[in-house]
Amino acid sequence: MAARRSVPPAGLKEPGPSRPQVEELLRLASRVPDHGKLAPWRFIVIAGEGRERIGAVIAAAARADQPGARPEQIEAERARMTMAPVIVAVVSTARPHVKIPLWEQELSAGAVCMALTQAACAMGFATSWLTGWLAFDRRVLGALGVRPDERIAGYIHIGSAAAVPPDRERPDLTEIVSWYGES
Repeated sequence: MAARRSVPPAGLKEPGPSRPQVEELLRLASRVPDHGKLAPWRFIVIAGEGRERIGAVIAAAARADQPGARPEQIEAERARMTMAPVIVAVVSTARPHVKIPLWEQELSAGAVCMALTQAACAMGFATSWLTGWLAFDRRVLGALGVRPDERIAGYIHIGSAAAVPPDRERPDLTEIVSWYGES
């Protein structure tokens, strides 16, 4: 776990995980705390030509929203989902429940994202967990089959690291930890 680093999508390259490896990663990611066994999340795997297809949707949305954008800006938007060999959209499907608060269901979707990044790292891959405007734009979400009552918890970009980035500064535990009941 100490070796995990976020690698920006531009730093991810082939080989990415094979289909059986992706399926194993998703099995592992599904082993998170899930109060009530609701599985309040699902996966959309974006790979192969699907990356180009969703890239075209993203470019069209960017062009519509920014009519004065330069062609290279639109191309940068198109390329967002084509850099990493595989992207997994983790979709939060949290619903009102008589016993399980929405918050707990949403936390479970976040745990899936983290478990997926950790499993990919353990399998020898690098990842980047992103959201950005693509996680909220209904045109992009609709093209992916995300229903209006669902939300993207994260796009997990997976591939091999072109270079391993240095570790970033981590929080000082003396600043974020308190011990209840100790003086």
